[in-house]
Amino acid sequence: MKEFKIEGGHKLTGTIKISGAKNAALALIPAALLTNKKVKIYNAPNISDIENIKEILRHLNVKMKEEKEYLEIDASNLINDAVPEEISKKLRASYYFMAALLGREKKVVMHFPGGCNIGKRPIDQTLKGFVGLGAKINEINDCYTITADKLIGSKIYLDIPSVGATINTLIASVLAEGTTIIENVAKEPEIVNVAQLLNNMGAKIKGAGTSRIEIEGVKELHEGEVTVIPDRIEAGTYIIAGALVGENLKIENIIPKHIEALIEKLKEMEIKTVLNENSIIVSANPNMKPTNITTKVYPGFPTDLQQPIVALLSVCKGCSMVEETIYENRFNNVEYLNKLGANIKINNRKLIIEGTDGLYGTEVEATDLRAGACLLLASLYAEGTTTIKNADYILRGYENITQKLKNVGAKIELEEYNKVGI
Repeated sequence: MKEFKIEGGHKLTGTIKISGAKNAALALIPAALLTNKKVKIYNAPNISDIENIKEILRHLNVKMKEEKEYLEIDASNLINDAVPEEISKKLRASYYFMAALLGREKKVVMHFPGGCNIGKRPIDQTLKGFVGLGAKINEINDCYTITADKLIGSKIYLDIPSVGATINTLIASVLAEGTTIIENVAKEPEIVNVAQLLNNMGAKIKGAGTSRIEIEGVKELHEGEVTVIPDRIEAGTYIIAGALVGENLKIENIIPKHIEALIEKLKEMEIKTVLNENSIIVSANPNMKPTNITTKVYPGFPTDLQQPIVALLSVCKGCSMVEETIYENRFNNVEYLNKLGANIKINNRKLIIEGTDGLYGTEVEATDLRAGACLLLASLYAEGTTTIKNADYILRGYENITQKLKNVGAKIELEEYNKVGI
């Protein structure tokens, strides 16, 4: 296991460049399996979740060549073998292979996907999409066998605008016969990125980024390429770091529209920002104002930034409130923030945050990816040294985070340790 050691209280100044989006890349790679031609994916992040997805590719006999500028996926010799639980449970995005294998092979055998423990994460809407296309599903002990003689386009209405269900239904329907219309879909930028790749490969998709997507099925796909969009959650995390301890900290390679909800909240808090076409400069304001936040599906305030921004609100004078509407178990960071000196109370799915005068370094534990990011942000602010156990969670979603922070003035080290509990 790995741990971060962070000496807090140092100003961050300079430039951080945002990497490709984790949540886009993890869907783009499985989508590439729909063709037996080579697919190039530019700007994919070098994170541990990509390493986990490579394990699935190797199991399916798919080649992935890593060049400096791109990943090349070659599924021409794909073997549609059952994906075992020890592989699928390593990441939530493993279930995108369900859609790709069903779409291409009309059969997939796979266990329930894994990922961070942030609450109930059912796949019922994904399965609803597959059934709507004509698939049959057999589930025994969380192992799903999904088959179809052929996939037929139809009209599918998602009960909730789930990102995963939207991407899975989209991928599965590209090679279906006829036209598929998916209503009440999610609008996240990562979905648009997946549709962009598929269209570049010869798919006929309209409406990605709106609440209605229409797919005209095609018989086959050819080679294609795409550039992974900048990671809006990584961008938001470093922007919050700038709001905590920044001094003209520049975050570049961003798409401002993708993080508009965060930027507007920071304006309400009177955080000093200068927004440009593809970058933002952030400086801390010791007199920032409290605010209230409710997580919503895109373009609302993202659930993945809820935990990180709580670190900022915990040192904001006055009372702030945060309501989490997406996941019911996304407050695992609170115990450890309070251990650092924060004053946060949990009331069902709401947080009541009384700003404190200071945070103080101690030993804490990352319980999931974004909870870990929250603790890292708090540690940059805290007086003294903080040790964050289970840093591996953070490495799942942030490329080269240690060096990026060092380059702008943070005192941070990543070390190995033997896990014995804290």
